[in-house]
Amino acid sequence: MGVETIQPKETKPIATRVAYGKALLELGKENSNIVVLDADLSGSTQTKFFAKEFPDRFFNMGIAEQNMIGVACGLSSCGKIPFASSFAMFACGRAWEFVRNSICHNMFNVKVCATHAGLTVGEDGGSHQIIEDIAIMRAIPHMTVIVPADATEAKFATRAIAEYFGPVYMRLSRAASPVLFDEDNFEFKIGKARIVKGGIDVSIFTCGVMVSKALEARDLLEKEGISAEIVNVSTIKPLDKETIISSVQKTGSAVSCEEHNIHGGLGDAIANVLAEHYPVPMKMVAVQDQFGQSGKSEELLIHYGLTKENIVLAAKEAIKRKNIK
Repeated sequence: MGVETIQPKETKPIATRVAYGKALLELGKENSNIVVLDADLSGSTQTKFFAKEFPDRFFNMGIAEQNMIGVACGLSSCGKIPFASSFAMFACGRAWEFVRNSICHNMFNVKVCATHAGLTVGEDGGSHQIIEDIAIMRAIPHMTVIVPADATEAKFATRAIAEYFGPVYMRLSRAASPVLFDEDNFEFKIGKARIVKGGIDVSIFTCGVMVSKALEARDLLEKEGISAEIVNVSTIKPLDKETIISSVQKTGSAVSCEEHNIHGGLGDAIANVLAEHYPVPMKMVAVQDQFGQSGKSEELLIHYGLTKENIVLAAKEAIKRKNIK
């Protein structure tokens, strides 16, 4: 359960979807069995790089995500490794029954890599800002669910799921976010949570774009003499129970923060583990069962309470509750 070193060479924010697209291109050069399907959104999902280099292995399925998933299953049955991409709202929302019955029920080796997830879709509005996708995907048997924290992790996760046999849902963002990890010192393992910064007073479990917010919150807490442990839970399913339990055994309290509805996401997954194995006071920072709306991504995070300040308040409340006799 090592602690990550955060010393990125790249300081300019990068969207995880961009890292995904570039990693696909690299994989295409290494493995001829990798094929890519898209729902007429290759510019947005960044599969355009693969499409240009390997036009015979790229399939634009049009605005028909259900069919895209079905074709991906057919390609998988022939030994190919399909990466199917669209906006998260449609890749797992519109196509859910196909993902469940065609991919997961048959254990096909299909990777559903969905971009534009969460509130940070921004101006596209509430109809496109899916905040239920983690809940939807983690409820399906056999599905692996991954939410990379930054561009570095997105690159390594893309490579890892290409080698892994089985259904995968990977959640990617539209908006650029800080690059947190140095490629030279980074390792990604499916099913492994990573302690980004150690601490002894409270465990903050987080994923995706909220990892950077949690780190900012940690700095604020440190100024008040509070030591927060930041745990990047980039694999939501299967969950790394060992790391989660070990962290709260040390800190005695927990906070979850995620760009997702409060129901069914990372927070619920963590709470289930703690309730069964090591109950501690816990607070959740998430969207409070509301739909999104049109706006700039950062303004939306503030509006829905996904801020470093709210993480700080949640951490203090969790710590306070553990000290009540």
